[in-house]
Amino acid sequence: MKKISRRNFIFYSTALLSNAFPCNAFALLKGKNYEISGPDDIRGKVFKGDAPATPWKWTHEGYFYKKLEGGKVVCGICPNRCILSSGDRSVCRSRVNINGVLYSLTYGNPCALNVDPIEKKPLFHFKPRSKAFSLATTGCNFRCLNCQNWEISQVKPTEVRHHELFPPGVIKAAIQSGSKSIAYTYSEPTTFFEYMIDTSRLAKENGLYNLWISNGYINKKPLLEFCKVLDGANVNLKSFSDAIYRKLNGGRLQPVLNTFKTLHEQKIHFEITNLAVPGYTDDPDMVKKMCEWILKNLGADHPLHFLRFFPRYKLDRLPPTPVSTLTRFRDLALQEGIRYVYLGNVPGHEGNNTYCHNCKKLLIERQGYYIPTYNLTGNQCKFCKTVIPGVW
Repeated sequence: MKKISRRNFIFYSTALLSNAFPCNAFALLKGKNYEISGPDDIRGKVFKGDAPATPWKWTHEGYFYKKLEGGKVVCGICPNRCILSSGDRSVCRSRVNINGVLYSLTYGNPCALNVDPIEKKPLFHFKPRSKAFSLATTGCNFRCLNCQNWEISQVKPTEVRHHELFPPGVIKAAIQSGSKSIAYTYSEPTTFFEYMIDTSRLAKENGLYNLWISNGYINKKPLLEFCKVLDGANVNLKSFSDAIYRKLNGGRLQPVLNTFKTLHEQKIHFEITNLAVPGYTDDPDMVKKMCEWILKNLGADHPLHFLRFFPRYKLDRLPPTPVSTLTRFRDLALQEGIRYVYLGNVPGHEGNNTYCHNCKKLLIERQGYYIPTYNLTGNQCKFCKTVIPGVW
């Protein structure tokens, strides 16, 4: 008989149990100790003296930074607002101070490239059935315990193999792939802001859409500049608790809420993702408050995706989210008044499909990333002619 490690035994056992029971079989685990173990704040720190001595080929001077006395600089891209002395590296690992100048080390050196169905982002109300040329460099301004792409988000640019693809090359590759859009995704694209916005400007000139798949942790000034060339976004609202943001993600809630307001004010199409992590973000009362805030500040038309958690990274001993929990959250959000609510990582569930908010008939059937049924005429329901929010 093949031996397995204790960690793998726990992983496979919890995965089996979570799928064997339709109800929340792990409800007894949701005690106070289960929810609050670990430090209260995991926000990243500046890496002192960790910058290279000189810029490298994939270096670009940073945007939105200020020079301070004594050769220091402060980065203005995200709410971390890293203050770097000469020789320091930012929290996101992608930005450094070399001799009093802030540089990005992630310009033209993506470590991940792929052509994805746009539904994978997930974006369900933006050019269905189209392809998105997707790219990422290393880096993230969060420290999420459950990160699914930690191999690229939690490392330095020099610690991975990468491609060489400067903005003109991205445009050429995207067009050759037959993609309608370029998606900045996988890690945290805010950390490669210069590469992203320069590529986006060229994309607009060449008739391509720009998509931002992000944690939303960005300051307003750079976001407003990016909105000039941004077409669609999926922003991960990781919880509706500042304490959980600090504990689970190493960030803060309010800056993300501010991002949603800015995108809404700028009339950018965006969709909201919320990952239901057992013991952290699977509280119905918190979900209800989140939905109330969305309705009050953003309206009822921005699609909301509840995603199923699977054991990853530093939370590899937690069970997967019970499907019954996600179904309950979807029902709650619909009852609150959000018109389009979806479930992710749950194949075959009706929460994958789009239904008209007026006549309730099926508009878009999704089987994985395949769409066998499509009942939209332009931006209207084929049956009752109701306008469906989105970019169709």
